[in-house]
Amino acid sequence: MIELGVNIDHVATVREARKTHEPDPVWAAVEAHLGGADGITVHLREDRRHIQDRDVRRLRELTHIKLNLEMAATEEMVGIACQLKPEMAMLVPEGRHEITTEGGLDVAGQEARLRDVVARLAHEGIVTSAFIDAELPQVEAAARIGVRVCEIHTGPYAHAFYSRGRDAESASVVAELDKIRIAGAAIRAAGMRFNAGHALNYFNVQPVAALPGIRELHIGHAIVSRAIFVGMREAVAEMKRLMREAQCG
Repeated sequence: MIELGVNIDHVATVREARKTHEPDPVWAAVEAHLGGADGITVHLREDRRHIQDRDVRRLRELTHIKLNLEMAATEEMVGIACQLKPEMAMLVPEGRHEITTEGGLDVAGQEARLRDVVARLAHEGIVTSAFIDAELPQVEAAARIGVRVCEIHTGPYAHAFYSRGRDAESASVVAELDKIRIAGAAIRAAGMRFNAGHALNYFNVQPVAALPGIRELHIGHAIVSRAIFVGMREAVAEMKRLMREAQCG
C-alpha cells in the first residue's frame, strides 16, 4: 500500500521568519503522525534556513514513525546522519540561492564520490535514497552506486499540470507522467524502491499515486499550506485519502 512521508520544513520556515520558538516542527510531526503520515521528512540545509540541528535531534528522539533526512552529500551532513541514524537519508542537490530544490541529483556525473557516501551511510544501517530526474541514465547510475531507493522529481509534471489548467489529459501532462512511469519501471527492474515527490498537491497527486509500483510520496508545502486552514492532522488525512483512493481505483 502506498505510503505518505510528510515534509515539515516549512513549519520551521514560519518559525525562523521571527527567530522564535513557534510553531514547533516536532509538534507538527506528531500531528502529521496522528493524521496518518507514515514518515516525516526534513531537509537540513547547509545554510540552516529552516530546519535546525536541534530539530533533527528532537525528531529522532520523539517521533515514532520513520524519519527521512534530506541532505546534500557533504562531509558535514554525512557525519550528522551517521550520528543520528535516521531510517532513510535522501541525497539531494543543494544551492544556496535556490528557493527550493530545483532539480534532481546528477548521480551519473559524480558516481565515485556518491558511491562512497552511500557505503558510509549503509554501514550505519541507514537506507539511502537518491532524488533524481525521470531519466534512465540517472536511474542506472543510482543502481550502480548502491542506493536502495530512487525518488523521482515530480516538479516538471506538477508545473505542466498547473500551466495547462489542471487538465490531467493535456498532452504535456501525459508526457511528463509517462516519463515518471518509465523511470519507475526501470527503478523497480533494478531492484530499488520507487518513490516520488516535489510540488505534489491535492489536485495533481492522484495520477502519480496511481502509477504501477510506486511505494511512497513525499509531500510538504501543499500539506503545510492546507494545514493553515484545517489543521495538520486533517490536511495529512485528506492527502492520504486521495493517495489511497487513486491507488485502489
